[in-house]
Amino acid sequence: MSKRRSSSANEHPSKRSRPEQEEVEEDGEDDENCTSDVVSDAGIVESITLKNFMCHSLLGPFAFGSNVNFVVGNNGSGKSAVLTALIVALGGNAQATNRGSSLKGFVKEGESSADVSITLRNKGRDAYKPEVYGPAIMIDLRITREGLRTYKLRGKSGQIVSTKKEELISILDNFNIQVNNPVSVLTQEMSKYFLHSKGEGDKYKFFMKATQLEQMREDFVYIKTTKHVTEDKVGQHSECLKDLKRKYLEKEDRYKSLASLDEMHSKVEELQKQMAWALEKLRTDTHSTEKYDEKVDEWKVWLFCVAEAEKKHKQIQEQLEGITQKVQELQPKCAELKTEAQRRNTLFKASEVRLQAAMSTFSGRCLAARVEQIQAELENLTHQVSTLGQQIDQYQHASTRAKEEQGKIRREHSVLQRSIDVNKRNLQTLESSRSNRLRRFGEHMPALLSAIQEAHRKGQFKQRPRGPLGYLISLRDPELALAVEVCLKGLLQAFICDNHEDEKVLQGLMAKMFPGSRRPSIITSHFLRQVHDTRKRAVNHPDYPSVLQALEIEDPVVTNCLIDQRGIESILLIKNRAEARRVMQGAHPPANCTQAFSKDGDQIYNNRSYTAEQTRANYLSGDVEEEIRHIQREMENQEAQANRFQQHTKRLDEDIKQNDGLLRRTHMEQKSTKTSVAKATEICPERMTVRRTARSLDSELNRLKAKINTQQEQQGDREEVVRQYHEALENYKNMAQQMKNLNSFIKSLDSVMNHRLQVYAELRRFLSARCKYYFDSMLAQRGYSGSMTFDHKNETLSISVQPGQGNKADLSDMRCLSGGERSFSTVCFVLSLWAITEAPFRCLDEFDVYMDMVNRRISMDMMLKVAAGQRYRQFIFLTPQSMSSLPQSKIIRILRLKDPDRGQNNSQRSQEQDQ
Repeated sequence: MSKRRSSSANEHPSKRSRPEQEEVEEDGEDDENCTSDVVSDAGIVESITLKNFMCHSLLGPFAFGSNVNFVVGNNGSGKSAVLTALIVALGGNAQATNRGSSLKGFVKEGESSADVSITLRNKGRDAYKPEVYGPAIMIDLRITREGLRTYKLRGKSGQIVSTKKEELISILDNFNIQVNNPVSVLTQEMSKYFLHSKGEGDKYKFFMKATQLEQMREDFVYIKTTKHVTEDKVGQHSECLKDLKRKYLEKEDRYKSLASLDEMHSKVEELQKQMAWALEKLRTDTHSTEKYDEKVDEWKVWLFCVAEAEKKHKQIQEQLEGITQKVQELQPKCAELKTEAQRRNTLFKASEVRLQAAMSTFSGRCLAARVEQIQAELENLTHQVSTLGQQIDQYQHASTRAKEEQGKIRREHSVLQRSIDVNKRNLQTLESSRSNRLRRFGEHMPALLSAIQEAHRKGQFKQRPRGPLGYLISLRDPELALAVEVCLKGLLQAFICDNHEDEKVLQGLMAKMFPGSRRPSIITSHFLRQVHDTRKRAVNHPDYPSVLQALEIEDPVVTNCLIDQRGIESILLIKNRAEARRVMQGAHPPANCTQAFSKDGDQIYNNRSYTAEQTRANYLSGDVEEEIRHIQREMENQEAQANRFQQHTKRLDEDIKQNDGLLRRTHMEQKSTKTSVAKATEICPERMTVRRTARSLDSELNRLKAKINTQQEQQGDREEVVRQYHEALENYKNMAQQMKNLNSFIKSLDSVMNHRLQVYAELRRFLSARCKYYFDSMLAQRGYSGSMTFDHKNETLSISVQPGQGNKADLSDMRCLSGGERSFSTVCFVLSLWAITEAPFRCLDEFDVYMDMVNRRISMDMMLKVAAGQRYRQFIFLTPQSMSSLPQSKIIRILRLKDPDRGQNNSQRSQEQDQ
């Protein structure tokens, strides 16, 4: 229900508020301060201001007290406008005010917008973001003529914290402010509709709305509707799940059918491997057959001879048979003929044996010789492949080394070329400086100085700039030129200006003289005619000079600039590097000495030293011709070195081309050597024993390929089938999981709703009982008796009241009471609802309009007694009565509104406080 604990005048006031006697005796504390027994007064209204709202140009600011406030005024003075503004500014809609159907109706006629400003107290333990807003929250509302509503939420300091309505809602929730709750804000129309209505259902609705049970019931109805919608969705998803499962099973069948297709692909690969080695075997056999064609021809000739011999043998047999017939006739020659026949038969058999032996011997020897020859050729090829691989590695390594060396030489040549270019520029500068020393500082420097002189002559400079500084100084000892140049660095080319106006003029001249090159730096410092007194901070060494002592400078402006920018009075110049380290890094370094420089440009500190990168002085050296000769000699050496680099690079290019040619030829030889071995190995790495002919393998391959093409045409693309299968599986799983989650949600929702409905029924019964108790207590204060009957099933609330102490059976309905008695009973009903609900402030609009003086007095006493027992709450009563009969109390504040000026439609505010 809320954050605050409910309390009333009849409940142990010592726990939450002071006794009434102490409140009356309180003297002079400010209304904004909380008493020690108050739990929290956060959320009460401190002030409200209206501008161009409804028919009022300006109302307020009204400063409300922290407990009881009476807004008194005649009709039209602005009482209801204040209440309406309070509702609208705190997020209520136009219908809740019963003063209009749209917000634009609250803007005064002829004005573009209406403004309402409300200040809420933000103290105590229930304060909202006190570190941001402070002790008060200011809510500024603006309503435009178009009906748009904008908010500005400010802290106590007036700084805007937020402009979002969500922040306002958070503030209202934190303070438990419910402007739409009739117990918090009871308007005239709401009172007429609910309280003064004769219908029992209207009173029950008022009770439900006041206790927020109606809101809870609406939430339950919404949850129940959401549950039915969810169940409908579950039913729809069940049908979708069946369709998804059917599609998933179809895709699964197609996916499984791919397995047989994979088997056929595997069979094709196996046959292709066998085919490869069958073709290799056929090629080998064909090659061997060609080698032995001549031997076969010899065998055919030998077999022809054998056939002739067999033919002769047959003829001899025939002759033998003829001779046998003639044996009897030629008996005498029989023995001779037999002997001759046996001899020839023996010769024939011997010939057959010799022929078979000769054929066997010849075939075995030829096959063995061929096998040995093939093995020898294979070993030779293997050795040749290994040799070629080693040669390729050597050529590649040599080519890589040559390319790396070539890249290194090219980089060195590039660095050398840049150095040559720099020396050429320096040489040109030195040659031009023979006639003009200024050209050492840049070819544009003479023209710049001429432009400066011309500008100074014309009065463009307040003081003529000095520079370049290196041109305006000279050395006492020429050997220290490099040391001084390394010390001063970029200051040698810098210019000095007396003021920023001269600096801008000089920058313009430099922009013209140096359009694309780097410009000298400009130092702006006020020109002094005397050199700085450096005696206290300068270094004085008996053996070695400082930079200031080593220079001859005529212009004190230049001297002061070098002292300010580089501190030349505290830098020693020591020619010998070892001596400089001994002096600076010894046990007692010179006083006021920050650093030292050797004649080679080395920079030495007390704890460290740095070697100079520069080897010769460019600006301060005195012998120009010697510098020119030195640069010329250096350029000659560099050009000779560049020529050597070019020759070496040319030789490397030739070596690289030669190695690339050898490498290509070796690759070709290796490739041709491996071709015969790799043809079958590419298809099948391991040699296979093939028992089938190439023709039968080719026939089966064609048959399997045709079958695979047929199945692929029927099933479609393999990747598409797999993708559709996984997609269907994923959709089915997702939908099944959603169904599971929804069913679990519905089950949990049923359990939670059943429990909350039980709690809701218990809470409704408890609030009803408390409301009855407080209603009876309120009636008893006037001596009334009554009853309050709740019918939650039919949603009715029956209230019966008996004036005076009478029999319970004599109780009559409120409709039978007089107007004053019915109004008093209504006040008792409202007070009983106050006792069981929580809100930081309560507003009643013309609560006593139907009461007579006696009932008004009794009702007023009852409400003041309740207010006295609830010092942490604020009460705002709007009434047309004068309230002059109120008791004197520091907790009561009366705001009196002047009667409206009908001519100007404006009202002023008059406020007084009754003690």
